[in-house]
Amino acid sequence: IAKARSAFMGKITIKWHGHSCFSVTADNYTIVLDPFADGSVPGIGNIRPEANAVLCSHGHSDHGCTGVVTVTEKANNPFHILKIDTYHDDAQGTKRGENRIHMLEADGIRIVHFGDLGCMLTPEQTELLKKADVLMIPVGGFYTIDAAQAREIVSILDPKIVIPMHYRSDTFGYPVIGRLEEFTNYYNNIVNYTGDTLVIDKDTKVQTAVLTL
Repeated sequence: IAKARSAFMGKITIKWHGHSCFSVTADNYTIVLDPFADGSVPGIGNIRPEANAVLCSHGHSDHGCTGVVTVTEKANNPFHILKIDTYHDDAQGTKRGENRIHMLEADGIRIVHFGDLGCMLTPEQTELLKKADVLMIPVGGFYTIDAAQAREIVSILDPKIVIPMHYRSDTFGYPVIGRLEEFTNYYNNIVNYTGDTLVIDKDTKVQTAVLTL
């Protein structure tokens, strides 16, 4: 056990599968967040991630398809998981239902996945999420908060790393949602990665991280 903990050394790997789906790995334990069903996201191929656990923000097919994930149980979960219930719209769920934010914490690093957040945060939720190390936040609008609202939340929470999600590009995403640039144009700390994976620790620099498929 001591040897396994030494190998961890506070590094967490984040892999983007497209849309709002990520794998987050610490100490050889992987959690998949918001896996999407085959054919549910235009322009993005089918995914078959492997994980020790799956967390979904809500049950829509582009966020709650647990069946595409191969799950292998493992006893030693290094993550503390906080679940915060919110809404998928700006009308207390009457349009699209509820949404759940997940905050994963391992070795003092806190990662927040907002799912399909469609409303602004309450003061109590804001206090729980302030100063997180990583925010995975939707920026496309229409189904979720838009780029301007995401920017407001980021400015309030003041995270170290922001990873935008749930947007469209020239090759993928729903036609009705906004483009990535509508969000990234607000920032001058953009880091464009050539792949889908980011490894972070407490020394990772402040940035808006754009991962690619």
